[in-house]
Amino acid sequence: MTTTTTETLAISKDTLNVFKNFASINSNILVKEGNEIATISPLKNILAKATVDETFPSQFGIWDLGKFLATVSLFDSPTFEFNGTNMQISGSTNSSVKYHYSDPALLTVPTKDLTMPDSVVSFTLTEAKFAEAQKAASVLQVPDMAITKDGDTLCLVVLDKADPSSNQYSIDLGSTTTSDDFCFYFKAENLKLLSGDYEVEISEKVVSQFTHKDISLQYWIALESDSTYNG
Repeated sequence: MTTTTTETLAISKDTLNVFKNFASINSNILVKEGNEIATISPLKNILAKATVDETFPSQFGIWDLGKFLATVSLFDSPTFEFNGTNMQISGSTNSSVKYHYSDPALLTVPTKDLTMPDSVVSFTLTEAKFAEAQKAASVLQVPDMAITKDGDTLCLVVLDKADPSSNQYSIDLGSTTTSDDFCFYFKAENLKLLSGDYEVEISEKVVSQFTHKDISLQYWIALESDSTYNG
């Protein structure tokens, strides 16, 4: 007689927070077997990847990640049992839900790894300074952020680049020794970062890399096409 065993997994709050953040980038996700999860925005201008503590026993697709996370929140200390076409989510009170997977063909997923080109600007972006920039963008109602320099000071500027008369808010990111001139633009709405401090690298090839300093989490975010660099 053969006994079939099903692997049951608990997912940590830290990993659920990564999923929640990824839901702000893309509403669907394909999680592959293993301990890496990745997502890409529908416009393919934001790629994110995390290595988590859990090892998922099989691939599964979620069409509406927000709804999935809301379903998970119905349970205290949920456990996840992975089956062929669905997962069973169970709570401590013996309540459970059968949550069906999505067809992977319907999902927007990363198809290859991105190799970051050589960077021309690098700096540390603290959680506090990024929160300050987000608040300024909201208060001033402007859509853009720029990395530039003022003399030997590296600056994060919040602005509306389409309107030269718009109000601008500048944040000191520290000193820089580069003699290069540059202005790298981001859409503020594309900076969908999980809270924390980041090491940031920017390439003249209009791509940036944000690496979380405390957990294994990276974002690659496209710059706006009118960014400038004179090295």
